[in-house]
Amino acid sequence: MATTRPNGSLYTKIDQHIATIAFGHPASNSFVSELLQRLSDEFHKLSANPEISLIILTSEGERAFCAGASFDELVAISNLEEGKAFFSGFANVINAMRLCAKPIIGRVQGKAVGGGVGLAAACDYVYATEAASIKLSEISVGIAPLVIAPAVERKMGKSGLAEMALHPTEWKNAYWAKEKGLFSKVFDSIEGMDKELEHHALQLATYNPEGLSALKKALWKGTEHWDKLLLERAEQSGRLALSKATKQALEKFKK
Repeated sequence: MATTRPNGSLYTKIDQHIATIAFGHPASNSFVSELLQRLSDEFHKLSANPEISLIILTSEGERAFCAGASFDELVAISNLEEGKAFFSGFANVINAMRLCAKPIIGRVQGKAVGGGVGLAAACDYVYATEAASIKLSEISVGIAPLVIAPAVERKMGKSGLAEMALHPTEWKNAYWAKEKGLFSKVFDSIEGMDKELEHHALQLATYNPEGLSALKKALWKGTEHWDKLLLERAEQSGRLALSKATKQALEKFKK
């Protein structure tokens, strides 16, 4: 059952060396800043837990996977400090996922927008359903997907990033996302996806955790500068959010 909490929900279940993180928010599983901080902290905590071999990231319900960052918080930004803090939320989560010593498997059961696409891109392996269409809508409201761009580009290439970012109102289907490298497998039902995901995760959890951790580190080689880069991008985004054109676009979008 989906949460009704305005600050969202975050639960972790640990079973057979697998940690499953489930997040939720009544606004299509979008993220308020507090929820992003909780998710970032959870990845750091699980990374240090020797009883865990891998992590599954999922969201509540059967509809949207994640609608990105909170629209209400974006509209409320009134100065650069607030803007940088707001956009640093996804920067911190992506860096926590990047630095996490455990492989992260994403479970994308529905649509993903903006930061939701960034979350999927920061996973090491992604299961999705045919309903998991994706979109980068940032340009349409006057900002740009700067913080998540490195993660999306790492998986989908610069051409895939540009194709989405420069057509911010167009949904790309799950098979397009798989072809571009964002999704690893696509299923025609949630039941089919979950059955194979469970089998795969249980199998992975029997392997040497040190081997899994070493592989995880190797997969992210070359991203060591992201600690600084993503926070710089957050500040850039904060400046964009304060521009007159963005405020007008957000007001129009809100109406």
